[in-house]
Amino acid sequence: MEKLIARNPNALAYAITRSCENKAEVVSLDEKESGLRATLNLGHTFGHAIETGFGYGQWLHGEAVAAGTVMAVDMSYRLGWIDSSIVKRVDDILLRAKLPTASPETMTVEMFKSVMAVDKKVADGLLRLILLKGPLGNCVFTGEYDRKALDDTLSAFCKS
Repeated sequence: MEKLIARNPNALAYAITRSCENKAEVVSLDEKESGLRATLNLGHTFGHAIETGFGYGQWLHGEAVAAGTVMAVDMSYRLGWIDSSIVKRVDDILLRAKLPTASPETMTVEMFKSVMAVDKKVADGLLRLILLKGPLGNCVFTGEYDRKALDDTLSAFCKS
């Protein structure tokens, strides 16, 4: 991580190559985006809400998705789908990368809810989220979750 932050050319080339290979593998296994491919969007629903609510350009897309990933992980933990070691690991990695691990202070629960209600992952009025379930690396794309966990996560990351 330190080499990436220092912009070491070899470390950057390796990280970019591996990221492209990983994405290409997932896309090739799910060309029509029927499930697996959606896992590439972990953190994006919360992150897009941050970008919209906080104002585009205020944070980089990756910063918003990083904070959104922490929120998705928090919700997964609240649902009992992952254990605390995964929460800690995600937090530690993002902190080492010097990325945000919380939403902007100006984001409110209502801002999140209003933006997420019109997300492209809403189907038949139901917000579907990409969440972690089971060992690290296992994601689910689902609308079947306890709404209280979403409310609790939003409340934990927002002042109001």
